[in-house]
Amino acid sequence: MKEKEYFLTSEGYLELEEELNHLKTDKRDEVLKSLKEARSLGDLSENAEYDAARDEQAKLEARIKELEYIIEHATIIEEASEEGVVNIGSTVSLEYEGDDDVEEYRIVGSQEADPFNNKISNESPIAKAILNKKVGEVVEVSSPDGVYKVKIVKVA
Repeated sequence: MKEKEYFLTSEGYLELEEELNHLKTDKRDEVLKSLKEARSLGDLSENAEYDAARDEQAKLEARIKELEYIIEHATIIEEASEEGVVNIGSTVSLEYEGDDDVEEYRIVGSQEADPFNNKISNESPIAKAILNKKVGEVVEVSSPDGVYKVKIVKVA
């Protein structure tokens, strides 16, 4: 199986580590306690609380494995090496063709993407189109909704 590389900012990496530690300690203890309580209710074959606790335990362990894998295969995004060039970790101001509005996005790894906070994944169509491009360039973006153009106004 091909290993996937995960790009993370240092903040994103720390957040994932904190989540992992929380799940391994506090959350795991909570789930084990609820499992023990459900088990004490008697017949396990018709015990909905026990089934729910087992499901929660399975989800918890799956998330722990996922986080461990991501952290193990993470590449921390460093500050942009070349000024004015779009890289993962850059904050980019874009002007959409035919629209005077300028939108600002931070390009992050897929694990940190949060479109509501203008953090877009490096795997998104717009990020793929603008990566390694310079301020002033007009780039064509192919998306599921069609093709459109954006101008790179600023890179920080």
